[in-house]
Amino acid sequence: MNAMAVPTDVKILNHFEVAPPPASVSSTTLPLSFLDIPWLNCLPMERLFFYQHPHPTHHFIQTILPTLTHSLSLALRHFFPFASLFISTPCPHKPHILYVDAQSSVPLTLAESSADFNYLIADYPRHVTDLHPLIPTLPPARVLDDGSQAYPLMAIQFTVFPGSGFSIGVIFRHVAADGKSFHHFMKSWASICRNRGTEEMQEIDAEPIHDRVSVQDPDELEEFFLNWWWNVGKNRMMEVKSDIFINKVRATIVLRRAQIEKLKNWVSELANTTKVSSFVATCSLIWVCLLKSEEKEGDGEEDDDKPCCFVFSADCRNRYGLSIPETYFGNCLAFCYVGVKRKVVVGEFGLGEAAKAIGNKVKEMEREGLGGAKKWVEYWKEMGSGLHKVIVGASPRFKVYETDFGWGKVKKSEVVHTDKLGIISLAESRDEEGGIEIGLSLPKDQMERFNVILNKCLGSM
Repeated sequence: MNAMAVPTDVKILNHFEVAPPPASVSSTTLPLSFLDIPWLNCLPMERLFFYQHPHPTHHFIQTILPTLTHSLSLALRHFFPFASLFISTPCPHKPHILYVDAQSSVPLTLAESSADFNYLIADYPRHVTDLHPLIPTLPPARVLDDGSQAYPLMAIQFTVFPGSGFSIGVIFRHVAADGKSFHHFMKSWASICRNRGTEEMQEIDAEPIHDRVSVQDPDELEEFFLNWWWNVGKNRMMEVKSDIFINKVRATIVLRRAQIEKLKNWVSELANTTKVSSFVATCSLIWVCLLKSEEKEGDGEEDDDKPCCFVFSADCRNRYGLSIPETYFGNCLAFCYVGVKRKVVVGEFGLGEAAKAIGNKVKEMEREGLGGAKKWVEYWKEMGSGLHKVIVGASPRFKVYETDFGWGKVKKSEVVHTDKLGIISLAESRDEEGGIEIGLSLPKDQMERFNVILNKCLGSM
């Protein structure tokens, strides 16, 4: 399939503001925990959900739009931080999240597209910019009287593909919530919508917990991370270079359950260890194939002594000695950094060595928890210095394909910000329990090499 960019013509039909029901949420100031602060300078998260719905636009507007917006309002009653503002205050005042009754809301865009729906939800390589018009933009920050800056935290876009389906595009700031909290919101919204937003269905199955008291900070990490933010982080805001999308494609690699089981056995044998998890096996395979795919034929060998790193995050809810409930809303992630020399990963036994390195980090997290959190700043500095890095985000545990609004299963879900950050996304397979989807964005020629190397690895099992 030709990966040339296909124009995704999008016509904006309307703009709305969706708020929780009047007087359902009191005006609230929500402090940041020490687990929120590291995400202050992160680029916004972007997620797309595609649904099949073979009807014209006017049918969507008349029958689906009212239910989607009404249920969104009811969901925001429980997940009000997404309708709030992030207030970035001058030092030494602490930044916080502010919700104001009768003022706070989520901007919603309604759009229509003439693009090929089936092309957009395909797994084969497509140009990365094809999906960008389906994601809304966040409104700009406002400067308040005291010099603070107020940033909207979420925006949503419904895009209709007449006769084919529609997409729900969401953009939100990571400081408001991590992936688990975001998908808790999406599934709660979908549940209310699926039940047509009736009054008796306003209560959701698992209420989000917004109380920051459960996030204890015995090591005074809040002060540590705030000092980093005021002195360093504010001046190192992530930026997107204008040329990063040139000749870049995104694709979805699907590993079937049988392949995952064979991969786990193979990697465990190579690593000379007990059977590794699906996460460790999959991440090891990605890491090896990505590094090898960077070697262009005829360009000479890469510097094998060059350091490289593999980065992932671990959910801390009810883990690592922390008593943070499963439904805690906010950020609750530990930063996991695996650093080795390149030759370790691309060598003859690279797959096993990669699995040992990643597996050891998982065991270290289980053993030490957040004990090494003050090292995160050093890792961020190394990652920003040009060190080769592979970052894995999202998780099959999010069960994105269970986000059913009442019009059938998700046809495809995409993590769109991977185009900008170079992150590899993981999700459960939409077609088979136990399978895994790997989403990645690479230069077109590297994607071709990656697929060849990946298929060779899978054929060697």
